[in-house]
Amino acid sequence: MWPYLPELMSRPVPRYTSYPPATAFSDSVGERDQLEALNAVRSGDHVSLYAHIPYCRSICWYCGCNTGAASKAHRLTSYLEALEHEITLVAKILGGRAKISRIAFGGGSPNAIDPLAFVRLVDRMTTMFSAGAPEISVEIDPRAFTLEWAMTLAVAQVSRVSFGVQSFDPGIQAAIGRIQPVDMIETCMNALRARGVRGINFDLMYGLPTQTIASLDSTLDDVVRLRPNRIALFGYAHLPSMFPRQRRIDTAALPDNRARFEQAAHGYERLVAEGYRPIGFDHFALPDDPMAIAADKGLVRRNFQGFTDDPAETVIGMGASAISMFPHLIIQNEKNAGVYRDQCSQSRLSGNRGIHRCKGDQQRAKIIENLLCSGRASIGQGWPKQVQQALSDYQQMGLVNMAEGEIAISDDALPYARHVAAVFDEKLALAKSY
Repeated sequence: MWPYLPELMSRPVPRYTSYPPATAFSDSVGERDQLEALNAVRSGDHVSLYAHIPYCRSICWYCGCNTGAASKAHRLTSYLEALEHEITLVAKILGGRAKISRIAFGGGSPNAIDPLAFVRLVDRMTTMFSAGAPEISVEIDPRAFTLEWAMTLAVAQVSRVSFGVQSFDPGIQAAIGRIQPVDMIETCMNALRARGVRGINFDLMYGLPTQTIASLDSTLDDVVRLRPNRIALFGYAHLPSMFPRQRRIDTAALPDNRARFEQAAHGYERLVAEGYRPIGFDHFALPDDPMAIAADKGLVRRNFQGFTDDPAETVIGMGASAISMFPHLIIQNEKNAGVYRDQCSQSRLSGNRGIHRCKGDQQRAKIIENLLCSGRASIGQGWPKQVQQALSDYQQMGLVNMAEGEIAISDDALPYARHVAAVFDEKLALAKSY
């Protein structure tokens, strides 16, 4: 279905969960900028909230997230106290001006904390921000899931739960340090659905050690049978120099670029054939899911959580390493949990790196987002010669179609959507890359 172009597939490009991407962040942006951005939120602005729990009961070898072992109760307690301090501080700065309709909890694993502590956290956020009855989503590690957690999520009125599945193949699970039989996932799903939590997402991976088309297909057999509402099929990024835990994965057992490409293509074809609506280049949703409905209307967005049907222009992240996105600013909190706790205890905002977004950045961000979410964008005229040349090259390769200031990614060029989007990334050395 998709043409394999090795010269492009070997070229690294950002995932563009933001523009400019995190690689362009600078420590010249900090607490004062964060305060100014929060104060600039206007009365009635729609704002989404994100809370980061950087702990897991067990650390997976493949993981590239900012997380640590939840091995000491006092560490979790002090972190949650700091997070509550930040919630109180941010809510005070906003002063009730924002309209909060969505709250997301990620990590790490939010269910690394005690269920009662989670309920308290939800109550603190909804109360301090006067959120009313927001849509609440939570990332869950099924290995630490219990019936108590199922009841807790129902009581907290959580509407969507994401499970990190990755693969159901026992050999692959052993190779990535994440043992979770399919029965475990099915038990979790049944417990949630029995208590009214209907929105369930699966995160899957291709490009894992020893993975083949056959083993991916076997996992998809179980996925299709379990029928989650949404599926994300990510490519594993092996970066052991950045994430030392990945050194436990056998590099020699990883599929090569061609095999990864074929796995991604097979996963796409299989899920679409099974009735899932493709969203962007790596997400899928059942036709009656709000994400699929938003896609049909051209309303899918992209932020640091991936593809989303959340229309909010502003997302405020709280917790160590959490990222906040404002129209004119992206800022990330202090990554080190200990330093973060100290800052919060002093009633300080902890943003310490990020980037200001000028009008040009905002224009480029919209083009990149539209290309990734809907496959087309209005780009206007007057782009630098290197941008025009790159687009012309891609048009000759059959990857894009262009006419009168409009660009559309070809139907069979989906794997190269990020490469096309990267043409508009002013932060990349276009002369060298294209």
